[in-house]
Amino acid sequence: MSVGIRDVARAAGVSTATVSRALGRGPVSDALREQVEAAVRATGYRPNLSARRLRSQATQTIGLIVADIRNPFFTAVSRAVEDAAYQAGMRVILCNTDEDAEREALYLRLMQEERVTGVIFAPTRATAQAMRAGSLDFPVVLIDRSGPPGAHDSVVLDNAAASAALVDHLVAQGYARIGGVFGSTSSTAQERRAGYEAAMGRHGLEPAARACAPNALAAEAEAGRWLAEDDRPEALILSNGLMLMGAVRAARTLALPIPGALALAGFDNEPWTELLDPGLTVIEQPVAEIGAQAMSLLFDRLKSPDQPVRKVVLSGRTVLRGSTRKP
Repeated sequence: MSVGIRDVARAAGVSTATVSRALGRGPVSDALREQVEAAVRATGYRPNLSARRLRSQATQTIGLIVADIRNPFFTAVSRAVEDAAYQAGMRVILCNTDEDAEREALYLRLMQEERVTGVIFAPTRATAQAMRAGSLDFPVVLIDRSGPPGAHDSVVLDNAAASAALVDHLVAQGYARIGGVFGSTSSTAQERRAGYEAAMGRHGLEPAARACAPNALAAEAEAGRWLAEDDRPEALILSNGLMLMGAVRAARTLALPIPGALALAGFDNEPWTELLDPGLTVIEQPVAEIGAQAMSLLFDRLKSPDQPVRKVVLSGRTVLRGSTRKP
């Protein structure tokens, strides 16, 4: 059970008003302040640092909870959110979860304690599915990830169409054994895998998909195992930029030239994907628009709390480079 200010007052043998004055550096004696602080330590009470802002019902603070700040996609989206918040005179609290549901729960509790105005959130699939409308004290806008229909506003990429576009391009280049390595934690990777499998079926090809944690090390290990097999794919699609980087490392370790022995394609048009020789074929996501749209949805929700839930679906752009050219 949570400890409240009344519990501290009882432990200290004083009134709640005295506790408030002592913790707020009000007019109390040093001895009384020490008595209250000892009671705080004994009870484990956590003072609400946002009490003053709570009384005005306006914290002017946005919470931003991202899955992996090392992923350049989330770095760029965070910049767009911060820019929009700055223009609105608001500050941003940024939290990184590393795709960990326990950390997501911790940071959502932190946002409640801070009495934030609203939260922009990229949750794991498990957390997103558990979130229900009205379960939090602030509005939430999901980015990059989908939740239960009708629960929260969201801004996402048309992930299935983006994956299908990569398959269509590879097939047009003459590839048939096209594999896919997709992240194991998010609805985004699930949608990209579904788009890949549907496109493979449409072309009369057998899909071959594997899953791993959505980071470079896990993708390097998974791709490395697959590419070392006798029936390895002749082309691979990776479901985010970090995983694409891992696949490049795996191919180099195995001395598989790109695209001579392996074609590679993936997501996120980061500078390194162009500088690599040959450049990598990728889906470019409209990261600035994702961040700006998320802030717009959040502001609209604050103005009209009862308006229908909205889902904004944006399109990616296929950037064709040498990594998928048929030798």
